[in-house]
Amino acid sequence: MYKQVGKFVVWFLGLFNKVKVYNKGNLPTEGGYIIACTHTGWIDILNLGVSIYPTPIHFMAKKQLFDVKGLGWFINKMNAFPVDRDNPGPSVIKIPRQLLKEGKIVGIFPSGTRNAEGDSLKQGTITIAQLAKAPVVPAAYIGPNNPKDVFKRQKGYLIYGEPFYVEAKGKEGRDEYTQRLEHTIDELQKELQRKIAAEK
Repeated sequence: MYKQVGKFVVWFLGLFNKVKVYNKGNLPTEGGYIIACTHTGWIDILNLGVSIYPTPIHFMAKKQLFDVKGLGWFINKMNAFPVDRDNPGPSVIKIPRQLLKEGKIVGIFPSGTRNAEGDSLKQGTITIAQLAKAPVVPAAYIGPNNPKDVFKRQKGYLIYGEPFYVEAKGKEGRDEYTQRLEHTIDELQKELQRKIAAEK
């Protein structure tokens, strides 16, 4: 079902909101990896998926979304997997680690702002990468985040940073690389803003 829905999304966004992708060559060509991208709405999820379609991304999603009738079924078909952020258990690490081991791509939105949830997700991203020995590809998105903006034909922009491995061990290593991820995403956001400004 992923490919069928993906084709529709590619067609739909191609009509109204074709995203411009920078540095796609930074994406690994083999093996599993994590994409850690900024997140402000659900259109960025679609554009992120479209940017590497037909290769599927397995998105980490709030457990509560799976309880919504219809939506839960849909996002499950879209390869999303649930995470209880309020009471994180072993599945927070186990599921994405297994996906990465199978050579699949895991999408995590560790938030582009400083807040408790964002810091926790950044830390979680690094922990998963550390345990799975998989690279992290930082990314940033700027563009429409709701249907109204899409129909206004607002353009979307996406930029990929260089992948990196979490080579340090233990909590100190995780703290170091969490800060690195935060800094890199911030820099990518600024670089993307400069690129957009240069086009105008």
